[in-house]
Amino acid sequence: MSERRRVALAGQQNAGKSTLFNLLTGLTQHIANYPGVTVDKKSGRYVHGVRTFEVVDLPGCYSLTSYSPEERVARAFLLEEAPDAVVNVLDASNLRRGLPLTFQLLEMGVPVIVALNMMDVAEGRGLEIDLAALERRLCVPVVPVVGRKGQGAEALKEAIAAARDTRPATLNYGALEPAVEELQALLADQHALCDLSARWLAVKLLEADAEAENLLARRLDNPHPLLDRAHRLRTAHGGAERTADRIAAARDSLAADIVTGCITATRAGHVPMSERIDRVLLNRFLAPVFLVATVWAIYQLSIVQGYELTKVTWPLLAGFRNLAAGVLPDAGFLVDPQLRSLGLWMVDSANTLLNYVPIFLILFALIAILEDSGYMARIAFILDRILNRFGLHGQSTLPFILAGVFAGGCAVPGVMATKGIPDARARMATILTVPFMNCMAKIPLYTLLINIYFPETKGLMLFYLSTITVIAALLVAKLLTTSVLRGHETAPFVMELPNYHLPTLRGVAQRAFDRTWLYIKKVGTVVVAIAVVIYVLLQFPGVAAERQLAYQARAETAIAGFYDALEGNPHRAAVPDQAALVDLVNAYTAYRAARLNAGGREAAMAIDERFAETHPAFVPFVLRSREADAKRAGRALKDLANTRTTLRREMRQDKIESSFLGMIGRGLEPVTQFADFDWKINVALLASFAARESSVATLGVLFDQDDGQNRTLEDRMGAEQAAEGRTALSAVALMLFFALYPPCLATIIMVRVQTDSYRWMAFAIVFPTLLGLTVASAVFTAGSALALTGLQTMTAVYLLGLALLLLVALPKPWMRLPVRSPVAEDTP
Repeated sequence: MSERRRVALAGQQNAGKSTLFNLLTGLTQHIANYPGVTVDKKSGRYVHGVRTFEVVDLPGCYSLTSYSPEERVARAFLLEEAPDAVVNVLDASNLRRGLPLTFQLLEMGVPVIVALNMMDVAEGRGLEIDLAALERRLCVPVVPVVGRKGQGAEALKEAIAAARDTRPATLNYGALEPAVEELQALLADQHALCDLSARWLAVKLLEADAEAENLLARRLDNPHPLLDRAHRLRTAHGGAERTADRIAAARDSLAADIVTGCITATRAGHVPMSERIDRVLLNRFLAPVFLVATVWAIYQLSIVQGYELTKVTWPLLAGFRNLAAGVLPDAGFLVDPQLRSLGLWMVDSANTLLNYVPIFLILFALIAILEDSGYMARIAFILDRILNRFGLHGQSTLPFILAGVFAGGCAVPGVMATKGIPDARARMATILTVPFMNCMAKIPLYTLLINIYFPETKGLMLFYLSTITVIAALLVAKLLTTSVLRGHETAPFVMELPNYHLPTLRGVAQRAFDRTWLYIKKVGTVVVAIAVVIYVLLQFPGVAAERQLAYQARAETAIAGFYDALEGNPHRAAVPDQAALVDLVNAYTAYRAARLNAGGREAAMAIDERFAETHPAFVPFVLRSREADAKRAGRALKDLANTRTTLRREMRQDKIESSFLGMIGRGLEPVTQFADFDWKINVALLASFAARESSVATLGVLFDQDDGQNRTLEDRMGAEQAAEGRTALSAVALMLFFALYPPCLATIIMVRVQTDSYRWMAFAIVFPTLLGLTVASAVFTAGSALALTGLQTMTAVYLLGLALLLLVALPKPWMRLPVRSPVAEDTP
């Protein structure tokens, strides 16, 4: 059995760490999450000699402080897992930026190997690096690599295999050095801390690191003398903030000294290619143009083209549903066995989510390209100042675009795209406001109501709806970040503009597949519980016994009519009893579903042949024939199947009205009456929780029509609503509520996945419901009191929202007052 060793990859973002991880591990990778956080945990393995090496790719971070989840996760792994070696990945073209993290790793006392990546970029910029001098200064092996070209992989593996505990050089903190040494000596005497680097812990205590103080509290029976001494030492040097600044300055000074002694610039005055590109892409006039073009391309490729790909994947999912339907117990004529109903409900719920897979593959690939190329940081740089006024982050832009800033997006990939936002508070605010955007599933209800109540002003109403959601999202984000999210941690905003790089096809594909697979696995575990709850609420307690008897009587009449139509027909022998008749109807339904998903004439002919083999006795009823008796049998079956479909549809409507969800709809009328919602609107809104499209479909069932009529839903709903006294003002209240309504089931699942919290999932349901109902009720009440029309009310709401947005966004006068220090006043 080979010896197994654990290796950690540590480094800053954009240093090529993921590329080296893929280079070392190949396809033997696993992606999950660290417990309690949504930070990716990537691990893989490779074999070198007689040893198997497990490689763990730590989250990219700039330091080992406790400001962000990534930093805490990386530090906790190094402290608790004690890897056999740490590969510190540095960008050779920007060595000074990465060395401060190297110093902190060395202080922790772990065996370190420096992988000097992007050597080709450094050479292109005319930087000559003295590797031997760098090794002497750091006292650790330094291996030059070019990750994206695979150069240096074997040398790196050899260095990892030879890694051993060393005594690396330590950083001298100047005036703070006596304080560090004093704390180091005190910590070294604590037996409970013998597995930790006393020097590293001493520096952290001087930085007033909260996690380091908690570590002492957990390990020591009485940590107060040490904590008190650290506090006194910090105070003697100007306080915690000034001490932390001096420590950071000492690291930067040493990094600058090492760079000066180990790197020679042979092309002085040369402007790097990245800087030349930024002069165009970050130009104050051209930057917005390139940003809009980039976002438009991402939207078109992921959402639009991704949905085009679902035309290919959906037949596969539909085929899987047909397969599941064949395995589950057979359907009854009117009522299906519960096992079949629940099974197909689960399959349909899963298919709804799996249908997003093509979108995610494209989306994650494009995000990987933006990240690896370096442009993602530029997007945050361009928009951060504006979004920051509302508690958001520059990287909140992409989620909002994907969710549908104007119309046609989807909240599921929008929530999924928040994963890369480093600021915890801004990330949560983005997750909770992304569903306000105009996903494609909201458009049918908007279109229905606008066609009924605003046929002359369609364009203006669509403009209002498409932009007021953005206004609402920004205002709500500001509200959340100053209230319920105020306690969330915010990492100091570090804006780094890395060099531009050409992404590798392998790296982009690997990350796209990894993230998509993680989505599939996580959603698959959560969707089961939620789908079962929705199923129970819609299915039970079921249709009343007397109405069930009435449906059964109509079904028996239709069956008797079918047998009457087959009187004297030789094909009647194929259905001697009702059990055989149910088999015939089910076979016919399955055949029609298979033909509907057939991909061409040859596939349809194959389905016909397969049906003839499996159901030879039913062929005259189902397959086309010129025989007169077969034609009569086919017509009789078609009439019976249509009657069955109608009865089942009516039973579903009856079941909705009498279900727990339907009773809830009626029970909510005393509350929703202030927004002018009746029980039918309530049921449609509740049903749309499973899928936004269900709102219009449910309204189509609830606003039914008499036999022989063929009126559109707009005509039916408009006439009935007008008869009940509802006007365009009611439609405005409903559209505003729907814009702020809680996310659909798929999005709620993604909120649960991204926040890893059922509490926040519940908040994402309750808060928008209360907000939407409050806004809708206030708008309807105020509009009625002022006798405003629907258009006048919508215009007033829009202008009010715009005024609030500007009020929040504009700098406050007292914030613009100059603040002068005494030193500044004395300076001439």
